[in-house]
Amino acid sequence: MSAARPLLLHPQSRDIGFTVRRLLPAVQARSIGPFVFLDHMGPARFKAGSTENDVRPHPHIGLGTLTYLFSGAIMHRDSLGIVQRIEPGAVNWMCAGRGVVHSERFPEDLRSSDTTVEGIQMWLALPADKQEVEPSFQHYPADVLPRWQDAGAHWHLLIGHWGERSSPVTQLSDTFYVAGELATGDRFSFPAHVIERALYVVSGALKLGEDSAGEGTLVVLPADWQGDITATADSRVMLLGGAPLDGPRHMWWNFVSTSRERIAQAYEDWEAGRFPVVPGETEYIPAPPLKPAT
Repeated sequence: MSAARPLLLHPQSRDIGFTVRRLLPAVQARSIGPFVFLDHMGPARFKAGSTENDVRPHPHIGLGTLTYLFSGAIMHRDSLGIVQRIEPGAVNWMCAGRGVVHSERFPEDLRSSDTTVEGIQMWLALPADKQEVEPSFQHYPADVLPRWQDAGAHWHLLIGHWGERSSPVTQLSDTFYVAGELATGDRFSFPAHVIERALYVVSGALKLGEDSAGEGTLVVLPADWQGDITATADSRVMLLGGAPLDGPRHMWWNFVSTSRERIAQAYEDWEAGRFPVVPGETEYIPAPPLKPAT
């Protein structure tokens, strides 16, 4: 019996103040390891002398957000009092836990220089027994994250473990997230022990056995899929995966939880102004008009 074929997912456009390409969640794949959300931002330019397209303060519970840029910059501010600019190659990791609020704004120097912003934002569902931990934030400069070259391809380990390499980015579950740059003809493969794994073709094109994946494609690999993956054009890719989630998750707006009732409570807390505030911020994003189901 032949092995199952990879699942090829294509993005849906979403407007979050500017257009993003959303790959997760999808009907065919709600999660990959602990990853429950994937947005490809840009490349986009933003109007100088304004705050148009800034992402105003909004809440999260039960998840971790991971931001990684290819170009440009974003200024992160949160209710913990953290103010942190992120630039290409670095990682911002925010653990929302029981509740945090943050904004993401595009710096004026970037707007004035007409620089493009492009990157990936991921959400990871926290383990069930860690959903209500104290919120936290860490910034990791690009040079503290492991880099290596293998058979011509260049790799950057952002979180988790890959072979014998480990990222310093603190994680609460077994996972990995790797950025790669390949020239035409470069090959790679996933570690055999990984249960759930996928790759996102940021640019370029790949060949996976009988299948091909072009720019903007999320490729979800079956557990029994084996073999080399070959770049058929100069390519940028993101590899992600890990152990399966420890149970189903509910997602509504910016909230992730094992409990619908907890999400409904978070909605009520946001509407009533019970979440902590971001120092210096006066704007906020209202919750969607449709209340979460309980």
